Amino acid sequence: MELRELIAVMTDVAETLQLPIDLTDALAVITRSAAESVPGVDHVSISVTARNHQIQTLAPTDPVAVRADELQYTLREGPCYEAVHGRPVVQVDDLATDPRWPSYGAQAACLFGLGSQLAFQFEAAPHVRGALNLYFDRPSAIDPETRQFGMMFARLVALALGWARQGETMTRALQSRTTIGQAVGILMERYRLDDDRAFSFLVRLSQSTNVKLHDVAAGIITDTVNHAG
Repeated sequence: MELRELIAVMTDVAETLQLPIDLTDALAVITRSAAESVPGVDHVSISVTARNHQIQTLAPTDPVAVRADELQYTLREGPCYEAVHGRPVVQVDDLATDPRWPSYGAQAACLFGLGSQLAFQFEAAPHVRGALNLYFDRPSAIDPETRQFGMMFARLVALALGWARQGETMTRALQSRTTIGQAVGILMERYRLDDDRAFSFLVRLSQSTNVKLHDVAAGIITDTVNHAG
């Protein structure tokens, strides 16, 4: 990436980090920018853990990132899980053959077509710790530039979470994730779509109407409930 392109990306991200910060929007900009800017990256997500130690996914760029995250939470193994619980940086060059996480690696490669993975731990404010997760469809897709850019975006995540008001804002972000998931499920059933296409449909609808993704999702849920009644 050229310097002018990097400056443009950082300007886009910086514009979301204005007080009062909208955490959901800020994190979505960061993950989307990472997916577009970090060399070789195909899917991005953020994992956060709070006082109850439960891990949840925020601002995923697509359903593949969500499914890979949740598989690691379920198995309690994998780069994301390890970064959240202690290691600053976890790199996997070939998920299918890496012996460190035999259950997760084999399933991630077989079920989701993932080849490589990189996770960066971050800490933001008391009791908030997590990881920025970068997923690659190709094995051996990670180089020094990838690590450097990934670390930069992980710091932006920590900055956004640190600036946000911890209690109410974090709660809103987690609720937004749930609302979007419910709307995706409705679209899947209504139009007989798989989750990738349903998620993409939701994103396109948000962009075309210039309405926040959470608000579009909430509208779909409300409309469904009203028609059911």
